[in-house]
Amino acid sequence: MKNFGHCSNGKRQNETMKLVVAVSIGVIFGLFIGFSFPALYLNKVNVTASLINNVDDSSSLTEDQTVMDPTKIWVPSNPRGAERLPPDIIVPESDLYLRRLWGEPSEDLTTKPKYLLTLTVGYKQKDSLDAVVKKNTILEQFSDNFTILLFHYDGQTTEWDEFEWSKRAIHVSAHKQTKWWYAKRFLHPDIVASYEYIFIWDEDLGVEHFDAEEYIKLVKKHGLEISQPGLERKNGVWLTWEMTRRKANSEVHKETNEKQGWCSDPHLPPCAAFVEIMAPVFSRDAWRCVWHMIQNDLVHGWGLDFALRRCIEPAHDKIGVVDAQPVVHQGIPSLGNEGPEKGGKYKSRLVKQRCRSEWQTFQDRVANAEKAYYKAKGIQFPINFTSSAH
Repeated sequence: MKNFGHCSNGKRQNETMKLVVAVSIGVIFGLFIGFSFPALYLNKVNVTASLINNVDDSSSLTEDQTVMDPTKIWVPSNPRGAERLPPDIIVPESDLYLRRLWGEPSEDLTTKPKYLLTLTVGYKQKDSLDAVVKKNTILEQFSDNFTILLFHYDGQTTEWDEFEWSKRAIHVSAHKQTKWWYAKRFLHPDIVASYEYIFIWDEDLGVEHFDAEEYIKLVKKHGLEISQPGLERKNGVWLTWEMTRRKANSEVHKETNEKQGWCSDPHLPPCAAFVEIMAPVFSRDAWRCVWHMIQNDLVHGWGLDFALRRCIEPAHDKIGVVDAQPVVHQGIPSLGNEGPEKGGKYKSRLVKQRCRSEWQTFQDRVANAEKAYYKAKGIQFPINFTSSAH
């Protein structure tokens, strides 16, 4: 009995020891899990939140972050927003070619116009514009080599169908908007990429001595990226700038002598590297830069002509006036009379006030943007870099 009792006590002691060890291990394991769980949970929350935040900015995502499944498409080099498309299906550019509703797409176009003519028009000036287009249709210029795009600021579009050429044109209508408003919204560089040259003209230009095809030849011959026809004075219409006045016995000129004190540098506007916003012609590459410089809210374009040089290098050599193909500025009032009568002021006066105000605003924006750029680069801003407009 003693031996039995002794064995029983030893057995109890062993079992008690095992229980103590098991409990201790359980407590230690529980503490380990307890301390580890918050960190694991927070890490999980941080990773999840990070992924959610990044979904809204696909441009900053990597393929590993967004596509866990290798069978899903993710191409970072695709245009922004198109990363999930196979590259061969992407069409990044478009055109303004009119197409049929039937037949094979490859057979839609018998010719592909190489140039784009845009005119911002009102129906009151229809006879003047019809003369422009008819003259050039006879020369087989605008009919074959030009796409004609009319921007209507008076809302009248179907009325133009009395002219045969109008049925082949593209018509866009918005009440009382300027050509630069239209250009910013409808002439994105990727939309007009198929055209070698883009004409962005006013509606009151006389073209009696103008040949568009010959004009293009001279532009190419003299390497002009931005140009305009030389202006001839007619019916007492005043020409503002000496640079844009036609010079006799000249094909092209790229510089001129202006009023004393108007040009701080003979290579800067308005003595060089300058055309007016009345009848500019842009190469495809030049327009890609100019479009981005056009301000969304400054619709008159005043001051833009002094800044065009920033898109071309060297500007004084690649911006010029084509004297051999002149036009006449007829000075017909159009949008200038579309302002409201308010406070006893004339309609045109209110519009001109907005023009001048936009000019100053644009100059300030350009100067401030340049200063910010140089400051970020740690470069002292060159004081004479931004020319003042007169």
